[in-house]
Formats: sequence, structure tokens, C-alpha cells
Amino acid sequence: MTAATEPRLSTLDAADTLVFSAWSAISPFGVGAAAFSDGVRAGASALAPSDGPFPSAALVPDFSARQALGRKGTRSMDRVTALAVGTVGQLLESCGPGLLEHPERVGVVLGTGSGSVQSIMDFTRDALTGDKPYHVDPALFPNTVMNRAAGQSAIWHRIKGPNTTIAGGALTGLLALSYASRLLRGGHCDRVLVGAAEEYSTQRAWLEWRGSGGTAAPLGEGGAVFLLEAESAAVRAGRPVLARPVGTRFRGFFEADGARRALTDCVRSALAQAGVDRDEVVFVSTDGAEEAAVVDALGRTPEWVRCAPLVGDTSAAAAGFQLAAAIAAGRSGHALVTGVERDGTVGCTVLELP
Repeated sequence: MTAATEPRLSTLDAADTLVFSAWSAISPFGVGAAAFSDGVRAGASALAPSDGPFPSAALVPDFSARQALGRKGTRSMDRVTALAVGTVGQLLESCGPGLLEHPERVGVVLGTGSGSVQSIMDFTRDALTGDKPYHVDPALFPNTVMNRAAGQSAIWHRIKGPNTTIAGGALTGLLALSYASRLLRGGHCDRVLVGAAEEYSTQRAWLEWRGSGGTAAPLGEGGAVFLLEAESAAVRAGRPVLARPVGTRFRGFFEADGARRALTDCVRSALAQAGVDRDEVVFVSTDGAEEAAVVDALGRTPEWVRCAPLVGDTSAAAAGFQLAAAIAAGRSGHALVTGVERDGTVGCTVLELP
């Protein structure tokens, strides 16, 4: 059966609503959106004993670049790139070939932490311990740059539109969504694959352990990617409206105890932007940090959807998984996705779930 040809879109009308019309995930629950949805709904922890400094970690089971993508082109591909390329591939497969009929009008906005910490440290070590500094494997150098995952995702799947890498710690997924929305509103592309990916490695684990004095939460990994497009385009293509991001706000804080007040103001501002009363918020998808601020903003304790206790601290992928959990909840009404980055920023997104 031949897929229907999707029409080209003109510049997005200011009144047109942006929607999530498809999503995919590779997570410690397994490969695919269904595996993630089942794991979150069951509330089952994916943490397992670890050999690193943390007693447990949440890794994608039996995952490797070669297994997920085949042997060709994956010899030098690092883990975070494979997670990103695989997650994007899962989404494209679910949408069918019509999505990329005009590849130059499809953008990629992908969030990352520091790229691959393991690749950076391994490459640097080889330069320091080799007979000569330039006696390194040049095929491994691309893994040391931050935009490797986003660039390789586009190259692998022949996506030719705008390509952007976003890095913002725990808020990365929300920052990527905000940037992708501006790309669409500005007419730079017709639809965007937006999300984030993070890998687990012993090197990343030790950095987190030392940086926190051994108090950090167990680590996790994975990726989540969403198709963001105009609602009218989704309807024409026969894709469902899974969620409408109707308000996004960010705030900075400078004092050590300033996150609570900043997030309270952030939530109130996002709700006002979206025209949503605080009593209309059905549940809140959170990473667990500063939940007291949400209570302050809503004037009540809401129903919580928490990912971190199930899949660990996924760093750059955390907010992406929280967005996915909100969609996977299968509820209607308004949901709030919040995040706190310890370096001094907070953010939230209001979702309308049809």
C-alpha cells in the first residue's frame, strides 16, 4: 500500500496551534513508545545493580549501535548517538515515508548533556597516553563534539532541514521544545523532530558522583523524540493530536534557596500565558525537584507523575521523558511538566491533552 502524499505547508499561520502528533522513546523499559508507556503506567522501577560508583543504574536493556542500526556505519558510533538515531528512526517508521517527502522542510532539534562524556574522555586519554598526541583514531573524533547526535540523526535518516543541538541540563527537553516552536513559527520548516538523548557511562557516573559528593540519584539513559507540527498539518496527514503545548516559561535564580520561588512564578506565568486556571491542571509530570513550588503555584497538592524514581537521573533526557510520561498517561485535560536545573534555571510547559 502506497502512503498518501503529504501537501507542502506554507509559512505557519500565527493562529494555528502546534501539536505533538507522534512520539518515540528508547528507555530503560525497552525500545519503543509502547514499552515506555507500559513501564510508566505500571510504576515499575527499571533500576538494576551497577558496577559503577552508584549501587544501581537504569540502562536500556541489551542495546548497542550495531544491534539497533546494523553493522554498516556504526563501527565508530558512540552510545548517545546510537540512542538518538534509533529513537528518531522509531518515530519516522511509525509515521510512514510521507513524513520525509520534502526532507528540506523537516527540522531536527535534539537536546544533549555534554554530548558523550565517555567519548570525550577516551579521546583525550588516547591523545595523552599515545606515542604522539596525534596518534589517535580520527574516526572517533566526531563523537567528541556536542552536535554529533543531532547531525548524525539527520544524516542517517536523510533529513535536510534546520539542525540544532540544545544543551540545558535537566531542562534540555523543554528548551528544545521552545526552540522548535520558534523554528516553526518563523517559517523555517514545516515540522520538527524534537527531543533529547543521554547515555550512561562509567565516566559520566564518576563525574556525577564526585560532583555531588556521593549524594546524587542513580543515573539512567535513553532518548525521547516528538513530532511537532501545526494541528492543521497533522489532521491533513491523518495523524492524531496527542498533546498541545500551550504555554512554556523559564526563570533564573541566583540564591541557593531561590529555586522554589522561581518555579512558583514560572508556573503561574505559564498558566496565565495559556489561559488555563490552576484548578484545570489534572496532573503534574515532575522530576521530583521543588515539588513544593508547584503546590505553592496551584494552591493544592496535585496528582504527580514521576519518572526519575523509575528510570533514574537521565540528565538531558529527563524533561523529554517527562513530556512522554504526560502523553503516555492517557488522560484528558491540562497537564504541567516542570523541571529544575541545579545550575540556576527552572522551567515548565503546560500541555492540553485532548
